[in-house]
Amino acid sequence: MREEIEIGIREAIPTDAEALLDCLERTAVQTGFMTMGEEGSGLTVEEESQHIANIYDSPNNCLIVALIEDKIIGMATIHASNKPKIQHIGELGIVVDKEYWGFKIGTELLQEVLDWAEASEMINRIELKVQKRNERAIHLYEKYGFELEGIMERGVKDNGEYLPVCMMAKLI
Repeated sequence: MREEIEIGIREAIPTDAEALLDCLERTAVQTGFMTMGEEGSGLTVEEESQHIANIYDSPNNCLIVALIEDKIIGMATIHASNKPKIQHIGELGIVVDKEYWGFKIGTELLQEVLDWAEASEMINRIELKVQKRNERAIHLYEKYGFELEGIMERGVKDNGEYLPVCMMAKLI
């Protein structure tokens, strides 16, 4: 059994920009599961700060962070369009620093964004894409009611290999 750790979970604020970018840069190279790699986000701290401010002020977008003290160790996002015909659809993304896998941080982040979506009164469909080989993530999503809607063959290319990606969704 792993030792217990104490984490905080909250909505991101603009002053989190640098810590958030640090987390993204770390996690981007820990596994082949993310779409971002060594190239990084390409954003400055100022650009990320403005991006977070825009999310914070949006009725159908959210960014939740998991922290140990001031270090961001994971995040979950719901990204939705401002176009009226599709503003009810949010795309889910979750990432947790590999050092903290096994502590149920992904589960806590997922529950937090689902609670946010249910309270939003705007989001009523959440979609995600997850590599078929990421069995732990797929199991978590299924546990929370996400259903497989299709497989995108050659959905991602990692180290020269084309891999299938599962398209999943949950209705709120």
